[in-house]
Amino acid sequence: MPIYTYKGLDKTGKEVKSSMNAESVIQAKSKIRQSGVMLIDIKEKKAKKNSANSVSIGSPVNIEDIALMTRQLATLVKAKIQIVESLQALQDQVDNEYLRVVISEVKQDVNEGSSLAKAMAKHPKVFNNVYVNMVEAGEASGTLEVVLLRLADFSEAQMRLRNRIRSAMLYPLIMILVGSSLISLIFILVIPKLSKIFTSMKMELPLPTKISINISNFMQSYWWSIPIILFCLFYLFKRWVATPKGKRRWDAILLKLIIIGNLTRMINVSRFCSTLATLLNSGVPILVALNIVKNLIPNVLIQDAIENCKDAVSEGQLMSVPLKESGHFPSMVTHMINLGEKSGELEDMLRIIADNYEDQVNSKIDGLTSLLEPIMIVFLGATVFFVVISVIMPMMKLNQVR
Repeated sequence: MPIYTYKGLDKTGKEVKSSMNAESVIQAKSKIRQSGVMLIDIKEKKAKKNSANSVSIGSPVNIEDIALMTRQLATLVKAKIQIVESLQALQDQVDNEYLRVVISEVKQDVNEGSSLAKAMAKHPKVFNNVYVNMVEAGEASGTLEVVLLRLADFSEAQMRLRNRIRSAMLYPLIMILVGSSLISLIFILVIPKLSKIFTSMKMELPLPTKISINISNFMQSYWWSIPIILFCLFYLFKRWVATPKGKRRWDAILLKLIIIGNLTRMINVSRFCSTLATLLNSGVPILVALNIVKNLIPNVLIQDAIENCKDAVSEGQLMSVPLKESGHFPSMVTHMINLGEKSGELEDMLRIIADNYEDQVNSKIDGLTSLLEPIMIVFLGATVFFVVISVIMPMMKLNQVR
């Protein structure tokens, strides 16, 4: 049922704002009047879209909501419940207000004769190309429940990876924030008092002390400029990365970094293999699947490698050859893909690669966390040591003069 939002007055004259499900606006008005509310305004709630065909209102839909909704829909379809009834059940169960509106619109389109895939395609910010193409393939092959289960597994795997990266970065970020705050307090509160003492002695101060005093003076007088400078640098960086040249340059830098580069490559290869395996298992043609996967890979250089791979496959060649020539796919990966192509078990081989690389990514993330902790400790310790030295050196010099 469509969702209607309304505003009215109750029996005491108090303003009431709420929403309800109804088959039509007439039915909604009737229910509102029956509840004793004098209706002032009512309208159907829709997922409005901006010029880029993306949602502009409502709370965002995260991957957890999509994964849960997909698994629930798969369970309902597997139980032989009609799509419209399944979508109605989902609409009643979903907590996310915006997703509820989207499901309502999808259900209306399906009820009017549209396929589920076409109805979902109208909401690209919720259902991406992979989702829509897999649902379309499932509807065409009569295996929609199987496809939905694979989509749920895929969404949950992406969710686990994202949450793992967030969890791994949480502790280092807390250390950076706490350490930076403590050091800032030292420069703002402690160093100025010591600076007055040193100045009153009228002696030549050591270089570390001069540096500390200058930093302290800057932070006292121009502390407000620090967030502005950081914001401007971040803004300029985002503008640079948004350009094709900047994006390509930054992606190349990421792949060349000692630790981050290897992790970035592994995440992209894992996503490439897992998504391609899921699409091929769902009956999506390989050229269409490669095009979808290319659009899901964030790194431009790896996108180029997949595009060359798609061109080679369209000409009847093996996809493993251009992937190997690109230099962005490890030899073990291209070797296993080659074996899968020759044996006719490409999907299974891609799944094995994806599972293997997912484990390696998890290990790398754990290792990165373990490495960041001592780096942060050393950095903070070095900063504190510098401050202590800048304070002690004038005192030692004073004792020598005496």
